[in-house]
Amino acid sequence: MSKIKLMTDSACDLTAQQEKDCNIKMMNFKVAVGDDSYTSRVDFDNAGFYKIMEAYDGLPSTSQITEYEFENAFEELYNDGYDAVVYMSINKNASATYNNACMARDNFFENHKDATGKFNIGIVDSRNYTCAYGYPLVQAAGMIERGAQFDEIVRYLNDWAENVMIYFAPYSLKYAKKSGRIPSAAAFVGEMLGLRPIMKIYDGAITTYDKVRGDRAVVPRIVDHALETMIPQTPYCLIYGSDESILKELEDECIKRFGYPPEFATQIGAAVAINAGPVVAGVMFRKNS
Repeated sequence: MSKIKLMTDSACDLTAQQEKDCNIKMMNFKVAVGDDSYTSRVDFDNAGFYKIMEAYDGLPSTSQITEYEFENAFEELYNDGYDAVVYMSINKNASATYNNACMARDNFFENHKDATGKFNIGIVDSRNYTCAYGYPLVQAAGMIERGAQFDEIVRYLNDWAENVMIYFAPYSLKYAKKSGRIPSAAAFVGEMLGLRPIMKIYDGAITTYDKVRGDRAVVPRIVDHALETMIPQTPYCLIYGSDESILKELEDECIKRFGYPPEFATQIGAAVAINAGPVVAGVMFRKNS
């Protein structure tokens, strides 16, 4: 049986326990807060990062995972006796990380001629964020345990990336305005009117799909849109941030409307929180064709 290693980056928002249970190698994003530099998942947990955001007047930023880091990781796994590695990345439209991984793969084989034909490196663009690529990696880990081969894992992850969708709402436009995802004037008007955007994240793009007035309308509207778009009776995951009461509201609404519970709930980490803010709600699912 092939010895396959799954690899991803910290914007997938898997927990440390999921990472361990699924034998996933995690590449952690660096985060700059003013003059201070941190490594996500190492120097803070999610709650710690929310506190950093609250105390900082500016906008933290993440830096891409470098080609050098990826090449070192591939070499380490090759030396550890793996036959293959499959890396699923943050949306390549949002970060150079995917392209850096591709260049590192090419460099690795250029510098390790002996690995050709003995070691495979698959790189998959998730086209998305958070549990939209955390969830399929958990499934891929189960496939590997059941004997799935490299090509099958890569096909599954690519197919998932082409069909996964998120409906997602930030409860404040402050961070989207700072990051430039929503123009300042539109954000100001939206806040004044109490509007909350419902964002659709699909196939590498983030679009404003709908707007609701007031916080109480957010969760029901997200669930409405998910019900219209998802394949009935298929797995889904919930997305939340610093406010766990929103997670409870979202879970109750989904169970009532879908008729079954989520696979799991994912708390957003630094990469998503920087752009959306710490208070969010979302549902991830596989869309109808």
